[in-house]
Amino acid sequence: MKRIGVTGHRSIPGEALAHVEAGLRSVLRGHRGPLEAFSSLAEGADQLFADIALQCGADLTVVIPSGDYEATFEDGASLAGYHRLRRLAAQEIRLGFARSTDEAYYAAGTFIADSCDRLVAVWDGLPARGHGGTGEIVAYARALGKPVTVLWRAGVVRD
Repeated sequence: MKRIGVTGHRSIPGEALAHVEAGLRSVLRGHRGPLEAFSSLAEGADQLFADIALQCGADLTVVIPSGDYEATFEDGASLAGYHRLRRLAAQEIRLGFARSTDEAYYAAGTFIADSCDRLVAVWDGLPARGHGGTGEIVAYARALGKPVTVLWRAGVVRD
């Protein structure tokens, strides 16, 4: 079974969204045989990846960083998406962090990078804004020798 994980920004500018969606579909449809998709289901890239992975017939494995993770969702739509995708997941892995800290996010990101055969990064190419951010997880995966597919539209700046 092929395993593809995701790391990415919580906010994807509208000018990049169609490009990112097309790239995710291409990556997830471009394999043969069974597929397992790993996501932490954060708003933005993680939920978009999980939705498309399920549409492509993948088994979804969710990695929950902390006990209070649900409290980190800033709007009702993102929280509803999180709950919906959790219900559709084939497997759920809960990390042992009580609180959603940068360390918990880093642990979830490295768990996904360790577990996958390929990492997809919805990433603007800039350094991580904090410990456990997208840029740091990309660097970690590359240090492991994992193939990383970066999806972003050139010239688009993130908020």
